[in-house]
Amino acid sequence: MHRLLRSEMFMLGGFVAAAAATILLILPPSIDPADAQRTLTPSGPLSAADVDLLIKVRQAGLWEMPAGEYAATRAQSQRVKQVGKQIMGEHQKLDQMTRDTAARLGVALPDQPNPDQQRWLAQLAAESGPAFDQDYANLLRAAHGKVFGTLALVRAGTRNAEIRKFAQEGINFVMRHMTYLESTGLVNHNQLPEPPLPSPAPPTS
Repeated sequence: MHRLLRSEMFMLGGFVAAAAATILLILPPSIDPADAQRTLTPSGPLSAADVDLLIKVRQAGLWEMPAGEYAATRAQSQRVKQVGKQIMGEHQKLDQMTRDTAARLGVALPDQPNPDQQRWLAQLAAESGPAFDQDYANLLRAAHGKVFGTLALVRAGTRNAEIRKFAQEGINFVMRHMTYLESTGLVNHNQLPEPPLPSPAPPTS
């Protein structure tokens, strides 16, 4: 009786081990959540951050191009008028690049600015003279600073060659635009977000 029980237990143990091995073979390996959000393209994986970058740059152009048109007729400063014309012209080129890149990657782009950008446009449309000059320089400078950070982060970490090239070009455009705006002498740098604090130094041994 005991000999039979030991034999049955041995067989049961073998069945359990075999079943466990089968389950491990059938179950898929664990998936990185970031990998699950990527879409494969001929130029490499396309992440949610990559798509978000294209959308943000598109929306930046959709409000900064008409803002440049406002500068031509509402600004008092000749320098602000010149900067508005420069930024508008360069955003037309950047917008074409954005749409071309999105088309190659199958990304749908918006056709209007976001609510904040629409509010800024309405604010500028209601102003003229020195008030327009001041708000144009500061609104656009703050907006460029935000998109510059997004471009830099995506450029540093994207796995997609198309996005890497696009982000690099975008960084060049935005750096020029920030310089143009600062050349007006109207940007209040004290109102811009401060850079993030450095990480604490590791303890010394």
